[in-house]
Amino acid sequence: MNVSFFIARRYLFSKKSHNVVNVISVISVCGIAVATAAIVCVLSIFNGFGGIVEDMFNAFDPDLKITVKEGKVFDYDTPEFNKALRINGIQTISESLEENALFMFDESQVPVLMKGVSEEFKLMTDMDKLVVDGSFRLREDVVDYTTLGVGLAIKLGARPGFINPVEIYAPKRDVRVNLANPAAAFTKSYVQIGGVFSLNSPEYDEQMAIIPIQLARDLFDYRNEVTSLDIKLEPFVSVNRVKREIEHILGDRYLVKDRYEQQKESYRMMQIEKWVTFLIMVFILLIAVFNLVGSLSMLIVEKRDDIKSLRNMGASDRLISHIFLYEGWLISFIGIISGIVTGLTLCLLQQHFGLLRLSDTPGAYIIDAYPVIVKMTDIIIAFGVVSMISLLTVLYPINNLKKQLRD
Repeated sequence: MNVSFFIARRYLFSKKSHNVVNVISVISVCGIAVATAAIVCVLSIFNGFGGIVEDMFNAFDPDLKITVKEGKVFDYDTPEFNKALRINGIQTISESLEENALFMFDESQVPVLMKGVSEEFKLMTDMDKLVVDGSFRLREDVVDYTTLGVGLAIKLGARPGFINPVEIYAPKRDVRVNLANPAAAFTKSYVQIGGVFSLNSPEYDEQMAIIPIQLARDLFDYRNEVTSLDIKLEPFVSVNRVKREIEHILGDRYLVKDRYEQQKESYRMMQIEKWVTFLIMVFILLIAVFNLVGSLSMLIVEKRDDIKSLRNMGASDRLISHIFLYEGWLISFIGIISGIVTGLTLCLLQQHFGLLRLSDTPGAYIIDAYPVIVKMTDIIIAFGVVSMISLLTVLYPINNLKKQLRD
């Protein structure tokens, strides 16, 4: 057995009087454990919130989205698209046409981002999960319906079940506004309110209205053009493989985006928030680790007589310094493992019992308790960072001991 490690373990675990050094050692272990547990819990909670946002976007965004690189609309009735859309793994294709328009309801006027979609959109998305009032409908008999973002519905003062329709004013393409008769520059139509949806994203909730794509084409004088083609893949099909094949067939004129790329800014912001918080927790960890320096330094002072005895018995300076090096590493390791176990236990309890709640009023938020998702990569990162900081911190008192032994 390694002599240095054996003596270090005896110093840490053997029965001894409860002096100040022992108390500081316990505080060091507790400080590292608490900081490590906090890092695990914070990262897991951010994962939980990220998972909720991702689920909502996944319920609305397609697996792949094809848009034109230059310009706004395109006609996909081409040999290239016919070939690309027959790739193995594609389950459903939905047309989408987005344009700006003006919605009027009673005395309210609100500019909106109008999204015209085909009937396949119902198969593409899980709108039932997002609709908070009414139901998702596009067209029934001769009546066109719109599904409004929750913020847009509030601005208009409208909701499903109202008899009065919403008036749509769409600017005519390639037509100048006549100041004497500005209404002539707009195409007018009507839609009933079918439902209200919420994505908890201002970009959608406060601006977007979903309507039938044929109505959007009639309003803006388009034939078969679309702003995007939305693609749903079959289960267990590789998104990257299908994406690469479509890009190869269509060439550089078109962009093919997966779900992450469609919401790149939102996902990036969540990651930035997560890792900035992680860095703040690391700074808190640094403060806790300073207790380890004090504990080890005082232990070296307390064991001066042992050091002299070991040197008289022929122990080398290297063996003596390694005793206290292992001592510091043992304290760090116990703190890290205890912190990870505590953090995982707290996350597990939160997952199953929802101990920390967002509000005392049920239903006030989308979820009642803080969401938690534990990822093994976060545990590994937390273990690696805390270990590196703790192990490097131990070197400071050990270097001082080496200088004293040389003198």
